[in-house]
Formats: sequence, C-alpha cells, structure tokens
Amino acid sequence: MRAPHALLFAGLLGACSTGEGQVAPPPPPSGLGLADVGKFELPVLLVSSAGDRTRLFIVEKQGTIAIVKQGTVLPAPFLDLRSKVSTGGEQGLLGLAFHPGYTANGLFVVNYTDAAGDTRVSLFRRSATDPDRADPASEQLVLTVGQPFANHNGGMVAFGPDGKLYIGMGDGGSGGDPQGNGQKRSTLLGKLLRLGISASGQVSVPADNPFAEEAGTRPEIWSLGLRNPWRFSFDRLTGDLYIGDVGQNLHEEIDALPLAASRGANFGWSVMEGATCYGSSTCAGAGLVLPVIDYPHGEGCSVTGGYVYRGTAIPNLVGHYFYADYCQGWIRSFRLSNGSATDPREWATLAPGGQVTGFGEDADGELYVLTGGGRVAKIVARP
Repeated sequence: MRAPHALLFAGLLGACSTGEGQVAPPPPPSGLGLADVGKFELPVLLVSSAGDRTRLFIVEKQGTIAIVKQGTVLPAPFLDLRSKVSTGGEQGLLGLAFHPGYTANGLFVVNYTDAAGDTRVSLFRRSATDPDRADPASEQLVLTVGQPFANHNGGMVAFGPDGKLYIGMGDGGSGGDPQGNGQKRSTLLGKLLRLGISASGQVSVPADNPFAEEAGTRPEIWSLGLRNPWRFSFDRLTGDLYIGDVGQNLHEEIDALPLAASRGANFGWSVMEGATCYGSSTCAGAGLVLPVIDYPHGEGCSVTGGYVYRGTAIPNLVGHYFYADYCQGWIRSFRLSNGSATDPREWATLAPGGQVTGFGEDADGELYVLTGGGRVAKIVARP
C-alpha cells in the first residue's frame, strides 16, 4: 500500500471571488529566488501573528516552535511539546494558528499527534512575563480525534476571514479510505472542521455550520470529502479558500473556491481522486467540487499546498497561489480567475533543492518555502 505523505516525514525521520478583476495583471518577474532564513529541525509551517513584523514562528515536527526575531533565531523555543508529541511517520507537531485577538489575549492554537497517536487540537496562552515564550502549563483542549492509522493526520489549523478556527483532518489513513471516512458525516476524519474560539478562549460550534442541526452528523463539519489536506489557506484579500489535498496513486489536487461556497462542500474523496473517478471508470460525481488543478503522478507524488502572494516586495506576483510537490521539489503557481486556474507557471529558480514540506506567510504577506532538510527561505526578487 502506498500512502502519499507517508513519504513526507517517514523519509525525513531517517529515513468564487478572485479579487483580480477581468484584466490580467502584468506578467510576474522572471527573476525570483530564495533568501535563507535559517536551518531548523523538520520545519513544516511558518506563520506570524497579525501585525507582528519582527518575528517569524517556525513549527518543527519534533514538537517545538522556534522564533526568528529580527533575523536571529532565538536560542529558546516559543513552545516545547516534545514530551507530549508522537513523531513517527506523518505524526508530530503539525499546525499553529494565532487567535485574531492574539496581541491582546495571547491565545494561539496548535495541532499535534499525542503519545497515543491521536490528533489533539489545543489552545495555549503566551507567557505573562516573556512575549517570546508560551506558557506550557496553559494548555486547554479544544478537540481530540482518534486516528485509526498513523498516516493522513491533516494537521493544518487556521483562523478564517470570519474569525472562526478551521481544522484540516485527513481520512484516518491506510490507503483507499478503507473506513469510508471521507464521505461519512458521523466522523470528523476526512473533513474541514469549523469552531468558534472567543477572545477569552471559550470553544463553541457555530450555529451556522452546515450540519449543526442534522441528526447523526458531527456539527463541527464545515466541508467533507478530503483525503489528506496538506495544507489549506485563505487568501488574505479575497477570503477564498485553497486546499492542497494529497492523492492516492494517480492524482494530486488543489481545490479553490470562495469561503461561502465551501460551506457544506463535498470535495469528492473517495468517490473521486482529483477529477477522476476513484477505482472505477464511472462514478456519481454530481454535486462534488472538482479541483482547479489536478496533476498526475508522472509529475509528482504528494502535493504541498501554499498561499496566495499578497506581499508588496514583488508587485507583479500579487494574486498568484504557490504550491509544490513534496517528492519532485518543484514550485508552481497559478491565478484564480472566475473559478478557474489561469497563468500556470513553474519556477525553476524557487526549487529549494529538497523535499518541500510546507510554505509560510508573514505579517506582510511575503511567502516562504520549507524543506525536509531543514531549510526555510523567503521568496524574493532577483535581478
């Protein structure tokens, strides 16, 4: 059995609204490159809190969150969960999201695999005495999800433009979704979840979640039909949702649609893999959301979702969504226009020379690339 993104970490461990208008922008510059930020231990995500232009927070799979402050890696981690995190295969510390009110309330959310191998989403607080440290004793459980297998943990958490917390869950693992979790509404596996987190840390299920009142359905579900969403993000200008969903044996996909349209959306797994029926020449595809990008395994093996560029340093790049393939290590982009992917490009000068484990976005909307070899680098213009 081959499980894409079992490669991701198993190898490392020793291994619609578009906001673009109808007129195409000028072509992006041909000279893009990478400026190194530093070397880290299995980095999988880079984030910043809103308005914080002095610090970058790097999530390391082993269970720590490092800080780069004004260009210098701080000696002590922001948070160290190594004693609580299981790191085998695709497991580990996988996600970090700062509460929209973080500056005032110091709240942030992490997603990690606990010692039992299950997903744990927890709320923490910033230290009361040191803004560069979290309070490890402040952990407050938001959600736990049992994992029947060690792969397809999802792991991404992010606050959407509506202020709600979104959580990406894989289908539970193995291969071919043997438990049918992608289409099963009685489980949180294979879904995008949505919760409310108040300014004081109170957790709730929003009343406008699509299945909040449906008997036999988990009310936390926002959308379904996902295999392993490694990663999802929101366009900070338009609010559009982008998901990089890892395929089974043949196809990798990027889904993109306005946030409102994703309410109750079914992205198709395991009826479909990408834009193709899974395991059959025909399938009932009516009502399923098809990907805007679907590439075959002749071009890669495991998609890594990224972000829409909304920075200011490279104006002609604005509106391009960047993504990668973990195995091949290439970086590609496209623009979303009228619900379709346009202006597709592959950026040879951005290939980081390793397996792409993740992307990052700072407070200014500038983008970063992360690799399994520990490299974290910023996308920059080159002459």
